[in-house]
Amino acid sequence: MMNIDGIPVWKEYPPSSIPDSASSGTEHLETLIVGGGPVGLSLALDLGRRGRRVVVVNALPFIPRGSKAICFSKRSLEIFDRLGIGDRLVEKGVVWDKGKVFWKAENDPVYEFDLLPIKDQKYPAFINIQQYYVEEYLLDEISTYDNIQIRWRHEVVAIAPDQHGADVTVETPEGSYSVRADYVLACDGNKSPVRTMLGLDFQGRVFEDNFLIADVKFKEKWPTERWFRFDPPYPGWSSLVHKQPDDVWRLDFQLGWDIDRQEAIKPENVEPFVSGLLGPDVDYDFEWISLYTFQCRRMEKFVHGHVIFAGDSAHVVSPFGARGCNGGMQDIDNLGWKLDAVLDGKAPEALLQSYNDEATHVADVNILNSTRSTDFITPKSEMARVFRDAVLDLAREHSFIRPFVNSGRLSVAVPYAGSSLNSEGNDEEFQTGPEPGAPLIDAPVNGNNWLLNQTTEAFNVLYFGSKQEVKSEIENCLQGQGAVIQVTKGGEGAPTGLTDHTGLAYARYGADEGCVYLVRPDQHVAARWTQFDPGALTRALACASGRKAQTG
Repeated sequence: MMNIDGIPVWKEYPPSSIPDSASSGTEHLETLIVGGGPVGLSLALDLGRRGRRVVVVNALPFIPRGSKAICFSKRSLEIFDRLGIGDRLVEKGVVWDKGKVFWKAENDPVYEFDLLPIKDQKYPAFINIQQYYVEEYLLDEISTYDNIQIRWRHEVVAIAPDQHGADVTVETPEGSYSVRADYVLACDGNKSPVRTMLGLDFQGRVFEDNFLIADVKFKEKWPTERWFRFDPPYPGWSSLVHKQPDDVWRLDFQLGWDIDRQEAIKPENVEPFVSGLLGPDVDYDFEWISLYTFQCRRMEKFVHGHVIFAGDSAHVVSPFGARGCNGGMQDIDNLGWKLDAVLDGKAPEALLQSYNDEATHVADVNILNSTRSTDFITPKSEMARVFRDAVLDLAREHSFIRPFVNSGRLSVAVPYAGSSLNSEGNDEEFQTGPEPGAPLIDAPVNGNNWLLNQTTEAFNVLYFGSKQEVKSEIENCLQGQGAVIQVTKGGEGAPTGLTDHTGLAYARYGADEGCVYLVRPDQHVAARWTQFDPGALTRALACASGRKAQTG
Protein backbone atom coordinates (compact mmCIF):
# COMPACT_ATOMS: atom_id res chain seq x y z
CA MET A 1 0.00 0.00 0.00
CA MET A 2 1.54 3.31 -1.10
CA ASN A 3 1.84 6.11 1.47
CA ILE A 4 2.25 9.86 0.95
CA ASP A 5 2.91 12.10 3.96
CA GLY A 6 2.30 9.02 6.12
CA ILE A 7 -1.23 8.58 4.73
CA PRO A 8 -2.22 5.45 2.75
CA VAL A 9 -3.23 6.28 -0.84
CA TRP A 10 -6.12 4.90 -2.85
CA LYS A 11 -5.62 6.95 -6.04
CA GLU A 12 -3.01 9.62 -6.71
CA TYR A 13 -3.39 12.76 -8.84
CA PRO A 14 -0.61 15.09 -10.01
CA PRO A 15 -0.34 18.38 -8.08
CA SER A 16 -2.04 21.19 -9.98
CA SER A 17 -0.13 24.21 -11.24
CA ILE A 18 -0.96 27.75 -10.25
CA PRO A 19 -3.64 28.83 -12.77
CA ASP A 20 -2.73 31.41 -15.37
CA SER A 21 -5.61 33.55 -14.12
CA ALA A 22 -3.78 33.95 -10.78
CA SER A 23 -0.22 34.35 -12.02
CA SER A 24 -0.48 38.10 -12.68
CA GLY A 25 -2.72 39.16 -9.79
CA THR A 26 -5.73 38.15 -7.75
CA GLU A 27 -7.91 35.51 -9.35
CA HIS A 28 -11.67 36.10 -9.14
CA LEU A 29 -13.87 33.07 -8.54
CA GLU A 30 -17.61 32.81 -8.13
CA THR A 31 -17.50 29.80 -5.79
CA LEU A 32 -14.45 28.29 -4.09
CA ILE A 33 -14.97 24.96 -2.36
CA VAL A 34 -12.36 24.05 0.24
CA GLY A 35 -12.02 20.29 0.68
CA GLY A 36 -12.20 17.38 -1.76
CA GLY A 37 -14.01 14.79 0.35
CA PRO A 38 -17.43 13.38 -0.57
CA VAL A 39 -19.28 16.47 0.69
CA GLY A 40 -17.10 19.00 -1.14
CA LEU A 41 -17.05 16.95 -4.36
CA SER A 42 -20.82 16.39 -4.24
CA LEU A 43 -21.43 20.11 -3.74
CA ALA A 44 -19.12 20.89 -6.66
CA LEU A 45 -20.99 18.44 -8.86
CA ASP A 46 -24.37 19.80 -7.75
CA LEU A 47 -23.38 23.38 -8.60
CA GLY A 48 -21.58 22.35 -11.79
CA ARG A 49 -24.66 20.53 -13.07
CA ARG A 50 -26.58 23.79 -12.58
CA GLY A 51 -24.10 25.57 -14.86
CA ARG A 52 -22.00 27.28 -12.19
CA ARG A 53 -18.23 27.56 -12.54
CA VAL A 54 -16.69 25.88 -9.50
CA VAL A 55 -13.14 25.47 -8.21
CA VAL A 56 -12.29 22.88 -5.54
CA VAL A 57 -8.97 23.15 -3.71
CA ASN A 58 -7.69 20.07 -1.93
CA ALA A 59 -4.61 20.05 0.28
CA LEU A 60 -3.75 16.45 -0.63
CA PRO A 61 -2.83 15.21 -4.13
CA PHE A 62 -4.67 11.90 -3.71
CA ILE A 63 -7.74 10.10 -2.42
CA PRO A 64 -6.84 8.69 1.01
CA ARG A 65 -7.36 5.05 1.74
CA GLY A 66 -8.38 3.99 5.19
CA SER A 67 -11.10 3.99 7.76
CA LYS A 68 -13.71 6.59 6.93
CA ALA A 69 -17.41 6.53 6.07
CA ILE A 70 -18.78 3.24 4.75
CA CYS A 71 -22.58 3.33 5.34
CA PHE A 72 -24.64 5.35 2.87
CA SER A 73 -28.38 5.72 3.38
CA LYS A 74 -31.22 5.52 0.89
CA ARG A 75 -31.63 9.29 0.92
CA SER A 76 -27.92 9.80 0.18
CA LEU A 77 -28.21 7.29 -2.66
CA GLU A 78 -31.14 9.28 -4.07
CA ILE A 79 -28.96 12.41 -3.97
CA PHE A 80 -26.07 10.55 -5.59
CA ASP A 81 -28.52 9.33 -8.23
CA ARG A 82 -29.39 12.93 -9.08
CA LEU A 83 -25.65 13.63 -9.32
CA GLY A 84 -25.15 10.73 -11.72
CA ILE A 85 -23.41 8.02 -9.66
CA GLY A 86 -26.19 6.30 -7.69
CA ASP A 87 -26.39 3.14 -9.79
CA ARG A 88 -22.62 2.77 -9.89
CA LEU A 89 -22.43 2.92 -6.10
CA VAL A 90 -25.13 0.28 -5.65
CA GLU A 91 -23.49 -1.99 -8.24
CA LYS A 92 -20.21 -1.92 -6.29
CA GLY A 93 -21.58 -1.65 -2.76
CA VAL A 94 -22.93 -4.22 -0.34
CA VAL A 95 -26.72 -3.85 -0.07
CA TRP A 96 -28.37 -4.37 3.30
CA ASP A 97 -31.49 -3.45 5.21
CA LYS A 98 -31.44 -5.87 8.16
CA GLY A 99 -29.90 -5.26 11.56
CA LYS A 100 -29.51 -7.59 14.53
CA VAL A 101 -28.62 -6.87 18.15
CA PHE A 102 -27.00 -9.52 20.34
CA TRP A 103 -26.20 -9.62 24.04
CA LYS A 104 -23.34 -11.48 25.71
CA ALA A 105 -22.59 -14.89 24.17
CA GLU A 106 -26.10 -15.62 22.92
CA ASN A 107 -26.37 -16.57 19.24
CA ASP A 108 -30.02 -15.55 18.95
CA PRO A 109 -30.57 -11.81 18.59
CA VAL A 110 -32.52 -9.98 21.29
CA TYR A 111 -33.80 -7.65 18.61
CA GLU A 112 -33.74 -7.36 14.82
CA PHE A 113 -35.10 -4.68 12.53
CA ASP A 114 -35.87 -3.83 8.92
CA LEU A 115 -34.63 -0.39 7.86
CA LEU A 116 -36.82 -0.18 4.75
CA PRO A 117 -40.41 -0.84 5.84
CA ILE A 118 -41.74 0.83 2.65
CA LYS A 119 -40.71 -1.52 -0.16
CA ASP A 120 -40.79 -1.01 -3.93
CA GLN A 121 -38.39 1.93 -4.03
CA LYS A 122 -35.44 2.30 -6.36
CA TYR A 123 -32.77 2.26 -3.67
CA PRO A 124 -32.23 0.04 -0.62
CA ALA A 125 -32.14 1.27 2.96
CA PHE A 126 -28.33 1.24 3.00
CA ILE A 127 -25.28 0.18 1.11
CA ASN A 128 -21.82 -0.30 2.53
CA ILE A 129 -19.00 1.00 0.37
CA GLN A 130 -15.64 2.50 1.23
CA GLN A 131 -15.48 6.29 1.09
CA TYR A 132 -12.57 6.18 -1.35
CA TYR A 133 -14.82 4.55 -3.96
CA VAL A 134 -17.40 7.31 -3.46
CA GLU A 135 -14.75 9.98 -3.99
CA GLU A 136 -13.35 8.19 -7.04
CA TYR A 137 -16.79 7.92 -8.67
CA LEU A 138 -17.57 11.58 -7.93
CA LEU A 139 -14.27 12.62 -9.49
CA ASP A 140 -14.97 10.48 -12.54
CA GLU A 141 -18.32 12.23 -12.98
CA ILE A 142 -16.78 15.67 -12.35
CA SER A 143 -14.23 15.01 -15.10
CA THR A 144 -17.09 15.19 -17.64
CA TYR A 145 -17.78 18.84 -16.71
CA ASP A 146 -15.58 21.61 -18.11
CA ASN A 147 -16.93 24.11 -15.57
CA ILE A 148 -15.66 22.20 -12.50
CA GLN A 149 -11.96 22.32 -11.68
CA ILE A 150 -10.14 20.30 -9.01
CA ARG A 151 -6.82 21.73 -7.82
CA TRP A 152 -4.69 19.13 -6.08
CA ARG A 153 -2.10 20.08 -3.42
CA HIS A 154 -3.63 23.55 -3.16
CA GLU A 155 -4.12 24.52 0.48
CA VAL A 156 -5.99 27.53 1.87
CA VAL A 157 -3.69 29.20 4.41
CA ALA A 158 -5.48 32.52 4.98
CA ILE A 159 -8.98 33.88 4.57
CA ALA A 160 -10.40 37.36 5.12
CA PRO A 161 -14.18 37.60 4.55
CA ASP A 162 -16.15 40.81 4.10
CA GLN A 163 -19.71 41.78 3.19
CA HIS A 164 -19.34 40.83 -0.46
CA GLY A 165 -17.02 37.81 -0.50
CA ALA A 166 -13.67 36.70 0.83
CA ASP A 167 -9.97 37.17 0.05
CA VAL A 168 -8.18 33.85 0.19
CA THR A 169 -4.51 32.88 0.07
CA VAL A 170 -3.76 29.48 -1.45
CA GLU A 171 -0.39 27.75 -1.04
CA THR A 172 1.00 25.23 -3.55
CA PRO A 173 4.37 23.51 -4.14
CA GLU A 174 5.04 26.24 -6.73
CA GLY A 175 4.27 29.09 -4.35
CA SER A 176 1.17 30.92 -3.22
CA TYR A 177 -1.51 32.93 -5.02
CA SER A 178 -4.49 35.11 -4.12
CA VAL A 179 -8.17 34.49 -4.80
CA ARG A 180 -11.16 36.76 -4.48
CA ALA A 181 -14.23 34.51 -4.10
CA ASP A 182 -17.86 35.59 -4.09
CA TYR A 183 -18.58 32.60 -1.85
CA VAL A 184 -16.28 30.23 0.02
CA LEU A 185 -17.82 26.86 0.85
CA ALA A 186 -15.89 25.17 3.66
CA CYS A 187 -16.13 21.38 3.35
CA ASP A 188 -12.69 20.75 4.86
CA GLY A 189 -13.51 18.21 7.55
CA ASN A 190 -13.87 18.06 11.31
CA LYS A 191 -10.52 19.81 11.86
CA SER A 192 -11.53 22.52 9.36
CA PRO A 193 -8.63 24.94 8.82
CA VAL A 194 -11.12 27.51 7.50
CA ARG A 195 -13.10 27.32 10.72
CA THR A 196 -9.89 27.68 12.75
CA MET A 197 -8.67 30.66 10.69
CA LEU A 198 -11.95 32.45 11.33
CA GLY A 199 -11.68 31.83 15.07
CA LEU A 200 -14.85 29.72 15.14
CA ASP A 201 -15.39 26.56 17.15
CA PHE A 202 -17.69 23.65 17.86
CA GLN A 203 -20.17 23.48 20.71
CA GLY A 204 -21.28 20.17 22.18
CA ARG A 205 -20.01 17.08 23.92
CA VAL A 206 -17.00 14.77 23.73
CA PHE A 207 -17.61 11.31 25.24
CA GLU A 208 -15.03 9.65 27.44
CA ASP A 209 -14.67 6.40 25.58
CA ASN A 210 -12.44 4.96 22.88
CA PHE A 211 -13.43 2.71 20.02
CA LEU A 212 -11.13 0.55 17.94
CA ILE A 213 -11.68 0.16 14.20
CA ALA A 214 -10.20 -2.88 12.49
CA ASP A 215 -10.89 -3.24 8.78
CA VAL A 216 -9.97 -6.83 7.98
CA LYS A 217 -10.08 -8.92 4.83
CA PHE A 218 -11.33 -12.49 4.77
CA LYS A 219 -13.54 -14.68 2.57
CA GLU A 220 -15.90 -16.33 5.05
CA LYS A 221 -19.59 -16.35 4.08
CA TRP A 222 -21.16 -14.13 6.72
CA PRO A 223 -24.57 -12.50 6.32
CA THR A 224 -24.59 -8.98 4.89
CA GLU A 225 -26.32 -7.59 7.95
CA ARG A 226 -25.43 -5.11 10.67
CA TRP A 227 -24.50 -7.09 13.80
CA PHE A 228 -24.12 -5.26 17.08
CA ARG A 229 -23.25 -7.12 20.28
CA PHE A 230 -23.37 -5.77 23.84
CA ASP A 231 -21.01 -7.33 26.42
CA PRO A 232 -19.45 -9.86 24.01
CA PRO A 233 -17.62 -12.97 25.25
CA TYR A 234 -14.39 -11.65 23.69
CA PRO A 235 -12.41 -8.46 24.42
CA GLY A 236 -14.31 -5.18 24.22
CA TRP A 237 -17.47 -3.90 25.88
CA SER A 238 -19.39 -3.94 22.59
CA SER A 239 -18.73 -4.78 18.95
CA LEU A 240 -20.14 -3.93 15.53
CA VAL A 241 -19.77 -5.79 12.22
CA HIS A 242 -20.35 -4.41 8.71
CA LYS A 243 -19.42 -6.02 5.40
CA GLN A 244 -17.77 -3.87 2.71
CA PRO A 245 -16.89 -4.64 -0.93
CA ASP A 246 -13.73 -6.59 -1.81
CA ASP A 247 -14.15 -9.04 1.13
CA VAL A 248 -13.34 -6.27 3.62
CA TRP A 249 -15.19 -6.17 6.94
CA ARG A 250 -15.47 -3.24 9.33
CA LEU A 251 -15.11 -4.37 12.95
CA ASP A 252 -15.62 -1.87 15.80
CA PHE A 253 -14.79 -2.60 19.44
CA GLN A 254 -15.49 -0.48 22.50
CA LEU A 255 -12.33 -0.18 24.62
CA GLY A 256 -13.20 2.22 27.42
CA TRP A 257 -11.52 5.48 28.37
CA ASP A 258 -8.34 4.74 30.31
CA ILE A 259 -6.19 3.03 27.69
CA ASP A 260 -2.76 3.35 26.12
CA ARG A 261 -3.72 4.58 22.64
CA GLN A 262 -0.38 3.70 21.05
CA GLU A 263 -0.45 0.15 22.38
CA ALA A 264 -4.13 -0.33 21.51
CA ILE A 265 -3.56 -0.11 17.73
CA LYS A 266 -0.63 -2.52 17.52
CA PRO A 267 -1.70 -5.53 15.43
CA GLU A 268 -0.65 -8.01 18.09
CA ASN A 269 -2.92 -6.27 20.59
CA VAL A 270 -5.82 -6.03 18.14
CA GLU A 271 -5.62 -9.71 17.22
CA PRO A 272 -7.43 -11.04 20.36
CA PHE A 273 -10.40 -8.77 19.57
CA VAL A 274 -10.65 -9.87 15.95
CA SER A 275 -10.03 -13.58 16.58
CA GLY A 276 -12.52 -13.52 19.43
CA LEU A 277 -15.22 -12.11 17.17
CA LEU A 278 -14.46 -14.11 14.03
CA GLY A 279 -13.36 -17.33 15.67
CA PRO A 280 -9.89 -18.86 15.92
CA ASP A 281 -10.06 -20.66 12.56
CA VAL A 282 -10.72 -17.63 10.34
CA ASP A 283 -7.70 -16.38 8.39
CA TYR A 284 -7.69 -12.64 7.84
CA ASP A 285 -5.43 -9.73 6.95
CA PHE A 286 -5.51 -6.25 8.43
CA GLU A 287 -6.47 -3.46 6.03
CA TRP A 288 -6.61 -0.64 8.56
CA ILE A 289 -6.45 -0.08 12.32
CA SER A 290 -7.36 3.15 14.11
CA LEU A 291 -8.97 4.62 17.22
CA TYR A 292 -11.69 7.22 17.57
CA THR A 293 -13.51 9.03 20.35
CA PHE A 294 -17.19 9.91 20.15
CA GLN A 295 -18.03 13.56 19.58
CA CYS A 296 -21.44 15.18 19.14
CA ARG A 297 -20.76 18.84 18.36
CA ARG A 298 -21.61 21.56 15.86
CA MET A 299 -20.90 25.18 15.02
CA GLU A 300 -23.39 27.70 16.37
CA LYS A 301 -24.02 28.97 12.82
CA PHE A 302 -23.18 27.42 9.45
CA VAL A 303 -23.55 30.63 7.40
CA HIS A 304 -21.04 33.39 8.16
CA GLY A 305 -21.75 35.97 5.48
CA HIS A 306 -20.12 34.70 2.29
CA VAL A 307 -18.34 31.80 4.02
CA ILE A 308 -20.63 28.78 4.41
CA PHE A 309 -19.85 25.51 6.19
CA ALA A 310 -21.13 22.02 5.33
CA GLY A 311 -20.45 18.45 6.41
CA ASP A 312 -17.92 17.62 9.11
CA SER A 313 -16.55 21.17 9.09
CA ALA A 314 -19.95 22.26 10.48
CA HIS A 315 -20.94 19.29 12.66
CA VAL A 316 -19.61 15.97 13.94
CA VAL A 317 -21.47 13.01 15.44
CA SER A 318 -20.52 9.57 16.73
CA PRO A 319 -20.30 6.99 13.93
CA PHE A 320 -22.95 4.64 15.33
CA GLY A 321 -25.98 5.50 13.21
CA ALA A 322 -24.06 6.55 10.07
CA ARG A 323 -25.20 10.15 10.50
CA GLY A 324 -21.91 11.90 9.67
CA CYS A 325 -21.42 11.74 5.91
CA ASN A 326 -25.14 11.16 5.32
CA GLY A 327 -25.87 14.34 7.26
CA GLY A 328 -23.29 16.12 5.09
CA MET A 329 -25.05 14.93 1.95
CA GLN A 330 -28.29 16.46 3.22
CA ASP A 331 -26.34 19.71 3.75
CA ILE A 332 -25.19 19.95 0.15
CA ASP A 333 -28.58 18.89 -1.20
CA ASN A 334 -30.06 21.81 0.75
CA LEU A 335 -27.37 24.35 -0.11
CA GLY A 336 -26.71 23.81 -3.82
CA TRP A 337 -30.01 24.98 -5.29
CA LYS A 338 -30.25 27.92 -2.91
CA LEU A 339 -26.79 29.24 -3.72
CA ASP A 340 -27.46 28.79 -7.43
CA ALA A 341 -30.69 30.80 -7.15
CA VAL A 342 -28.92 33.59 -5.26
CA LEU A 343 -26.03 33.74 -7.74
CA ASP A 344 -28.52 33.85 -10.61
CA GLY A 345 -30.38 36.74 -9.00
CA LYS A 346 -33.57 34.66 -8.81
CA ALA A 347 -33.66 34.73 -5.00
CA PRO A 348 -32.48 37.15 -2.33
CA GLU A 349 -29.35 36.43 -0.35
CA ALA A 350 -31.63 35.88 2.64
CA LEU A 351 -32.52 32.48 1.11
CA LEU A 352 -29.14 31.25 2.35
CA GLN A 353 -30.29 31.92 5.92
CA SER A 354 -32.84 29.14 5.41
CA TYR A 355 -29.90 26.80 4.74
CA ASN A 356 -28.47 27.80 8.10
CA ASP A 357 -31.79 27.29 9.87
CA GLU A 358 -32.61 23.96 8.22
CA ALA A 359 -29.10 22.49 8.34
CA THR A 360 -28.57 23.36 12.01
CA HIS A 361 -31.94 21.73 12.74
CA VAL A 362 -30.81 18.58 10.92
CA ALA A 363 -27.53 18.61 12.85
CA ASP A 364 -29.40 18.96 16.14
CA VAL A 365 -31.62 15.97 15.32
CA ASN A 366 -28.59 13.87 14.32
CA ILE A 367 -26.66 14.94 17.43
CA LEU A 368 -29.63 14.13 19.66
CA ASN A 369 -29.97 10.65 18.16
CA SER A 370 -26.21 10.04 18.30
CA THR A 371 -26.02 11.22 21.91
CA ARG A 372 -28.85 8.92 22.96
CA SER A 373 -27.20 5.99 21.15
CA THR A 374 -23.85 6.71 22.76
CA ASP A 375 -25.38 6.97 26.23
CA PHE A 376 -27.08 3.58 25.75
CA ILE A 377 -23.97 1.91 24.32
CA THR A 378 -21.65 3.41 26.95
CA PRO A 379 -23.59 3.77 30.24
CA LYS A 380 -22.11 6.50 32.42
CA SER A 381 -23.23 5.09 35.79
CA GLU A 382 -24.07 1.78 37.41
CA MET A 383 -27.77 2.64 37.39
CA ALA A 384 -27.61 3.44 33.67
CA ARG A 385 -25.98 0.06 33.05
CA VAL A 386 -28.65 -1.73 35.10
CA PHE A 387 -31.35 0.00 33.03
CA ARG A 388 -29.66 -0.89 29.75
CA ASP A 389 -29.22 -4.55 30.70
CA ALA A 390 -32.85 -4.76 31.83
CA VAL A 391 -33.96 -3.41 28.43
CA LEU A 392 -31.82 -5.97 26.60
CA ASP A 393 -33.14 -8.80 28.78
CA LEU A 394 -36.79 -7.85 28.33
CA ALA A 395 -36.44 -7.20 24.58
CA ARG A 396 -36.02 -10.91 23.90
CA GLU A 397 -39.62 -11.65 24.86
CA HIS A 398 -41.48 -8.33 24.71
CA SER A 399 -41.82 -6.47 21.42
CA PHE A 400 -42.91 -3.20 23.06
CA ILE A 401 -39.48 -2.98 24.75
CA ARG A 402 -37.46 -3.40 21.54
CA PRO A 403 -37.66 0.24 20.40
CA PHE A 404 -35.73 1.14 23.57
CA VAL A 405 -32.75 -0.97 22.41
CA ASN A 406 -30.38 1.63 20.97
CA SER A 407 -27.29 0.40 19.15
CA GLY A 408 -27.34 3.47 16.89
CA ARG A 409 -30.49 4.97 15.37
CA LEU A 410 -29.58 4.74 11.71
CA SER A 411 -29.59 7.73 9.40
CA VAL A 412 -32.74 8.83 7.63
CA ALA A 413 -33.45 12.18 5.99
CA VAL A 414 -34.52 14.73 8.60
CA PRO A 415 -37.68 16.68 7.60
CA TYR A 416 -37.52 20.46 7.64
CA ALA A 417 -40.48 20.76 9.96
CA GLY A 418 -41.38 24.36 10.67
CA SER A 419 -39.14 25.75 7.91
CA SER A 420 -39.81 29.32 6.77
CA LEU A 421 -39.98 27.91 3.22
CA ASN A 422 -42.97 25.68 4.00
CA SER A 423 -46.58 26.67 3.29
CA GLU A 424 -49.56 25.15 5.05
CA GLY A 425 -51.81 24.38 2.09
CA ASN A 426 -54.71 22.27 3.37
CA ASP A 427 -52.44 19.75 5.03
CA GLU A 428 -55.02 18.75 7.64
CA GLU A 429 -57.15 17.09 4.96
CA PHE A 430 -54.44 14.52 4.12
CA GLN A 431 -54.54 11.15 5.87
CA THR A 432 -51.04 10.16 4.78
CA GLY A 433 -48.17 11.24 2.53
CA PRO A 434 -45.06 13.39 3.07
CA GLU A 435 -45.84 16.59 4.98
CA PRO A 436 -44.32 19.99 4.15
CA GLY A 437 -40.59 19.79 4.86
CA ALA A 438 -40.38 16.02 4.33
CA PRO A 439 -38.53 14.38 1.42
CA LEU A 440 -40.47 12.70 -1.37
CA ILE A 441 -41.20 8.98 -1.17
CA ASP A 442 -40.25 6.97 -4.23
CA ALA A 443 -42.73 4.77 -6.07
CA PRO A 444 -42.74 2.75 -9.31
CA VAL A 445 -44.28 4.43 -12.37
CA ASN A 446 -44.69 3.51 -16.04
CA GLY A 447 -43.88 -0.14 -15.42
CA ASN A 448 -40.11 0.02 -14.92
CA ASN A 449 -39.31 3.57 -13.87
CA TRP A 450 -39.29 5.54 -10.62
CA LEU A 451 -41.09 8.67 -9.50
CA LEU A 452 -38.01 10.43 -8.08
CA ASN A 453 -36.20 10.03 -11.39
CA GLN A 454 -38.86 12.21 -13.05
CA THR A 455 -38.10 15.29 -10.95
CA THR A 456 -35.97 18.09 -12.34
CA GLU A 457 -33.34 20.12 -10.46
CA ALA A 458 -35.74 23.07 -10.37
CA PHE A 459 -39.10 23.31 -8.58
CA ASN A 460 -41.54 20.54 -9.43
CA VAL A 461 -45.27 20.17 -9.02
CA LEU A 462 -46.66 16.66 -8.62
CA TYR A 463 -50.15 16.69 -10.07
CA PHE A 464 -52.17 13.56 -9.37
CA GLY A 465 -54.90 13.77 -11.98
CA SER A 466 -55.88 13.35 -15.62
CA LYS A 467 -57.15 16.82 -16.55
CA GLN A 468 -54.86 18.48 -19.07
CA GLU A 469 -56.41 21.89 -18.44
CA VAL A 470 -55.34 21.68 -14.79
CA LYS A 471 -51.82 20.75 -15.84
CA SER A 472 -51.75 23.80 -18.14
CA GLU A 473 -52.92 26.08 -15.33
CA ILE A 474 -50.16 24.77 -13.07
CA GLU A 475 -47.60 25.44 -15.81
CA ASN A 476 -48.88 29.02 -16.05
CA CYS A 477 -48.40 29.47 -12.30
CA LEU A 478 -44.80 28.16 -12.47
CA GLN A 479 -43.87 30.69 -15.18
CA GLY A 480 -40.84 28.67 -16.23
CA GLN A 481 -39.53 28.16 -12.69
CA GLY A 482 -40.12 24.42 -12.72
CA ALA A 483 -41.86 21.43 -14.21
CA VAL A 484 -45.20 19.69 -13.80
CA ILE A 485 -45.07 15.93 -13.20
CA GLN A 486 -48.47 14.49 -13.97
CA VAL A 487 -49.33 11.14 -12.38
CA THR A 488 -52.47 9.30 -13.43
CA LYS A 489 -54.00 6.07 -12.25
CA GLY A 490 -53.45 2.91 -14.23
CA GLY A 491 -55.35 2.89 -17.50
CA GLU A 492 -55.93 6.66 -17.51
CA GLY A 493 -52.46 7.90 -18.41
CA ALA A 494 -52.22 10.89 -20.69
CA PRO A 495 -49.49 10.71 -23.36
CA THR A 496 -47.33 13.20 -21.46
CA GLY A 497 -48.06 11.84 -17.99
CA LEU A 498 -46.86 9.01 -15.76
CA THR A 499 -48.99 5.98 -15.06
CA ASP A 500 -49.23 4.74 -11.48
CA HIS A 501 -49.73 1.14 -12.60
CA THR A 502 -49.43 -0.31 -9.08
CA GLY A 503 -51.42 2.33 -7.18
CA LEU A 504 -48.47 2.83 -4.83
CA ALA A 505 -47.78 6.44 -5.82
CA TYR A 506 -51.35 7.56 -5.10
CA ALA A 507 -51.37 5.58 -1.85
CA ARG A 508 -48.03 6.89 -0.61
CA TYR A 509 -49.04 10.49 -1.25
CA GLY A 510 -52.57 10.15 0.12
CA ALA A 511 -53.71 11.39 -3.27
CA ASP A 512 -57.11 11.50 -4.92
CA GLU A 513 -57.94 13.04 -8.29
CA GLY A 514 -56.72 16.65 -8.33
CA CYS A 515 -54.12 16.43 -5.54
CA VAL A 516 -51.08 18.72 -5.91
CA TYR A 517 -47.65 18.77 -4.21
CA LEU A 518 -45.16 21.63 -4.59
CA VAL A 519 -41.66 20.14 -4.42
CA ARG A 520 -38.41 22.04 -3.86
CA PRO A 521 -35.36 21.41 -6.07
CA ASP A 522 -33.94 19.18 -3.31
CA GLN A 523 -37.01 16.88 -3.50
CA HIS A 524 -38.48 18.11 -0.19
CA VAL A 525 -42.17 19.03 -0.06
CA ALA A 526 -42.90 22.76 0.25
CA ALA A 527 -46.71 22.56 0.31
CA ARG A 528 -49.60 20.29 -0.70
CA TRP A 529 -53.29 20.61 -1.51
CA THR A 530 -56.07 18.10 -2.05
CA GLN A 531 -57.19 20.27 -4.99
CA PHE A 532 -55.27 22.74 -7.13
CA ASP A 533 -55.54 26.40 -6.05
CA PRO A 534 -53.70 28.81 -8.41
CA GLY A 535 -53.32 31.60 -5.85
CA ALA A 536 -52.10 29.25 -3.13
CA LEU A 537 -49.54 27.67 -5.46
CA THR A 538 -48.23 31.06 -6.57
CA ARG A 539 -47.83 32.23 -2.96
CA ALA A 540 -46.23 28.97 -1.88
CA LEU A 541 -43.75 29.10 -4.77
CA ALA A 542 -42.70 32.61 -3.76
CA CYS A 543 -42.37 31.50 -0.15
CA ALA A 544 -40.28 28.42 -1.03
CA SER A 545 -38.02 30.60 -3.21
CA GLY A 546 -37.33 32.93 -0.29
CA ARG A 547 -38.83 35.88 -2.17
CA LYS A 548 -41.49 36.66 0.41
CA ALA A 549 -43.28 35.10 3.36
CA GLN A 550 -46.51 33.24 2.79
CA THR A 551 -49.60 35.42 3.05
CA GLY A 552 -53.22 34.44 2.82
